[in-house]
Amino acid sequence: MTENRLTPAPEAALEAALPDAPPARTVKRPGWPETAVAAVTYAALVAAGVAVIVSISDEQAVTRGIVSYAVSALAGLGAFGIAFLLRVRDPAAFGLRRVAGKWLLLGAGLGAGAFLLNIVVAIAYVQISGDTSNPQGDYRAAASGGALSFVLTILFGAIATPIGEELAFRGVLANALGRYGPWVGVIGSSAVFALAHGMNIILPIAFVVGATSALLLRRTGSVWPGVCVHAVNNGMSVLAPALLTLSAA
Repeated sequence: MTENRLTPAPEAALEAALPDAPPARTVKRPGWPETAVAAVTYAALVAAGVAVIVSISDEQAVTRGIVSYAVSALAGLGAFGIAFLLRVRDPAAFGLRRVAGKWLLLGAGLGAGAFLLNIVVAIAYVQISGDTSNPQGDYRAAASGGALSFVLTILFGAIATPIGEELAFRGVLANALGRYGPWVGVIGSSAVFALAHGMNIILPIAFVVGATSALLLRRTGSVWPGVCVHAVNNGMSVLAPALLTLSAA
């Protein structure tokens, strides 16, 4: 008599062959607790920074610009650090993942596009409103204030601030809001990011930079393409006034 035997399914065979294999790793998302502590920390650090900034006289606009960039960087990094230590403590959950170089290049290109868009928006705003005030005048003074101030402005404005703000607004906030759907994560985090820059001419371009970075985060799972968007946009904003100053010398 021939004995009937059932052939095990491939999955069952694999489990039998690897009985000690761990289950697939699930990456947790940051949630409302991380968002809340990040928001409180960010607000507290910005408030402390503003208290320092307003104590600096108008004659020291270069120093005030450097300090302003440093406050932006420290507020973002501090907010992320507190959120990271709260519960999840998994870098991947906050978008700290390696990503292919093509995404970094795409982010850099989109950052250059955001800078050019900023110029168009600024020109249109002045033509329509007649308002020629510059809410980022101190930043431009720092960028064109000499070699040392230029290096410090690049360090704080084009490197540390993009990293800190992307980790806070995309790594924490966009990932937390993403549980309610991709558009909630993208639009919600971008709106908060824009409002954090104040009700001024910077708001629309901040929203564009935020939305671009959030979309890249959704596509890649990494904050680094968004850091490239942010860094190139900020870096070109630092470089332009420095070049104008040199050309006028």
